Formats: sequence, structure tokens, C-alpha cells
Amino acid sequence: MRAKITYIVTAAVLVFYFVLVGSRGLMLIRHGTLVTVTFGVAVLILPVIGVWFLWKNTQFVRRANALAAELDAEGGLPVDDLARTPSGRIDRDAADAAFTKRREETEDAPDDWRTWFRLAVAYQDARDTPRARKAMQRAIALHRSSPATSSAPPEESAPSGASDAPAPPDPAVPSSPSGA
Repeated sequence: MRAKITYIVTAAVLVFYFVLVGSRGLMLIRHGTLVTVTFGVAVLILPVIGVWFLWKNTQFVRRANALAAELDAEGGLPVDDLARTPSGRIDRDAADAAFTKRREETEDAPDDWRTWFRLAVAYQDARDTPRARKAMQRAIALHRSSPATSSAPPEESAPSGASDAPAPPDPAVPSSPSGA
């Protein structure tokens, strides 16, 4: 819940900033000289890029949360029982052991979004955020492309996926977390 509140507050601050910057860009354009119009257009590009980035991230979070809710309803969410340091961070050795298990599951069922979701959690536990994001994007893409996502148990999708693995390797193919 704390992360959700932080995300909402950050998004609200960014939207306020985009409105403020956009209004300054419009003021520059209204001034009417060649230099101010040029600067005004350049300033307006920043909020457009920011709004697009915020929208894409919000969609990613909503889709990942929907997958988490569906996986939770199926009873397939990974349990957070990893050993922690005194400061509360996940122990690196425990994260690596969990990662190895999740990587093997994903290699056994590469077309199952559930294994990619759990792999993304393992990457995040190992503090490899870029790979965690790519694995979650892969899980979202597989979930969207699967015909019957909520009714097919994970065991049914594994045998067919093992023989029909996509030919080109995906950039999110499981590999060791960075720094491990």
C-alpha cells in the first residue's frame, strides 16, 4: 500500500510539473518572436514526453498488478520467505537460490506467463531491476496472447510450450542476475 501511495503522489507531482512547464511553453509561443516560439515548442516537447512516459509506466504497473491478482487467486504467487539481512534487505545468497529455481521453471515452461512473473519477482529480489522489468513485460505479453489464461493450469501449458519454443531468443531469456 505504501508503494501505491508513493506512486500516486509522485504521479500527481509530475502532472503538476507538466502543467506548469506546458503553461510556460505556451507563454513563450504567445510572445510571438521567432526565438520565443522556437523555445516554446521545445519546452512543450518535455511535458509531452513526460506524460507519455508516465502513461506507459502506469499501464505497466496496472497490468503487472492484474497478473499478480490473477496468480494470487490461483494460489501461485511466490511466498516471500527469503532470509533477510539485519537492515531488512533480502540476503543475496537466498535471492540467488530462489532465482535459480525460478530460472529452471521458466526454462521448463517458456510459454507460461506464470513462470515469467515468478522469474520477474526473483530478479527483483536479486536487485536486478532491468531484467525484472523485461521478465514482467514478457509475462504480460504471454498473458495477453494466451487464449484461455484464467482457466488453463500451469501444468497444461508446459508440454506444448516446450516443443513450440520461439526460434529467436528473447532479450529477457533467463540469465543470472547482474552482480551474482
